[in-house]
Amino acid sequence: MKTGFDNEKYLKIQSEQIKKRIAQFGDKLYLEFGGKLFDDNHASRVLPGFKPDSKLDMLKQLKDEAEIIIVISAKDIEKNKVRGDLGITYDEDVLRLRGEFEKVGFYVSSVVMTHYNGQSSADTYRQRLERLGIKVYYHYTIEGYPNNVALIDSDEGFGKNDYVETSRPLVVVTAPGPGSGKMAVCLSQLYHENKRGLKAGYAKFETFPVWNLPLKHPVNIAYEAATADLNDVNMIDPFHFEAYGEVAASYNRDIEIFPVLNALFEGIYGESPYKSPTDMGVNMLGFCMSDEDVCCNAAREEIIRRYYYALCNLAERGDNENEVNKIALILKQAKLTTEYRRTTVAAHQRKDIYGVATAAIELQDGTIITSQTSSLLGPSAALILNAIKHLAGIPHTNRLIPEEMIEPIQRTKVEYLHGHNPRLHTDEVLVALSMLSIKDENCRKALDQLPKLQGCQVHSTVMLSEIDRKIFKKLGCGLTCDPVKKIE
Repeated sequence: MKTGFDNEKYLKIQSEQIKKRIAQFGDKLYLEFGGKLFDDNHASRVLPGFKPDSKLDMLKQLKDEAEIIIVISAKDIEKNKVRGDLGITYDEDVLRLRGEFEKVGFYVSSVVMTHYNGQSSADTYRQRLERLGIKVYYHYTIEGYPNNVALIDSDEGFGKNDYVETSRPLVVVTAPGPGSGKMAVCLSQLYHENKRGLKAGYAKFETFPVWNLPLKHPVNIAYEAATADLNDVNMIDPFHFEAYGEVAASYNRDIEIFPVLNALFEGIYGESPYKSPTDMGVNMLGFCMSDEDVCCNAAREEIIRRYYYALCNLAERGDNENEVNKIALILKQAKLTTEYRRTTVAAHQRKDIYGVATAAIELQDGTIITSQTSSLLGPSAALILNAIKHLAGIPHTNRLIPEEMIEPIQRTKVEYLHGHNPRLHTDEVLVALSMLSIKDENCRKALDQLPKLQGCQVHSTVMLSEIDRKIFKKLGCGLTCDPVKKIE
């Protein structure tokens, strides 16, 4: 697959930019990390060449100067809020994040619980963390936040919060998800540091929208599609234009909160160090595209992928109609239809011919491979077999798995396990291939091709089972499905 992003350049200039911002303030910089610090698969999809853990790799260059604070809202603990991408609660994710950071040598100094109002669930969680040797601090709900600046910037506002002890010049503030209170933690710390006579600063690392790309650039539009459920809207930063006469892309939440932040900065410092939301950011992503056309094409694919994802959620749950409508509008604004996605067109063409569920994959060299459901295999299992046979140079007519081997598996699924669908799932096909590869050269050659499916695009004319979706995710394929009844 073509790359359009220079990851090495990004690692270099991004760490340099953060060092400059630390120097600007002197003693300490609180850096709020928006989005995912690692496993940023959205960024890697819209910027081919960006590695999902690039931001973490970049921070590794500052590891000796940095410590990490993880923020979690007591409200999220109380309602057992779950990360949709991982399926685990926020309180469990705090421990996962801490473990991942420490595994690569970062110092995680503490956990801050925000929006604390004496919730017993938060107290119980604090005890659990402290038994693990983790320092925990409480930050309280402030009435009228963020608009009541006079109260916030006082001993009854930020002054009531626990002061978080830190020891390094760069303090990275991150969280399991949005709405955790990262920015408030940073600002509270600035208030306390100023009271102690320390010169501390604040900056924000928000990957998207990319401030120095046009507002309607496909990469920025793809971010708007990705956050359609949050009602985020990309906007021109009016404060930046007024201050510098330059157009910069931002989004509604940062623009809405900036006058309040400005007033808080003035209360803490005497004057604000920033003239716009864009000034607060340190993101250098937009300077590292090596092939803009490649990134634009990838971003368009992502917009369509988000549309299909929302449609399937609507078909399953029926509670996100606004999200679907918003992404449909984004498609129109980007002058896109689902036919831009080559795999969608190929899968539909095969379905029109054979009248059954079908699937298609675009390989790394642009070759399109298709499949259809049969009495033995579902479309996704058949697709993987067809793709790896093609990559291994095995004739399509060669059967890798003998029919007499498939039939006993089907009988077990239906007769003994009481399943309704006898067709083999993708994981069952791969297990069968693995067993046959001990003695069959073609099966071994076919299995060896699986890594070449990384980054390939897939479309199915039916919603796939959770098992099949997970297999495509593990293979690194970008999957979309028509919102049609799922195959179990």
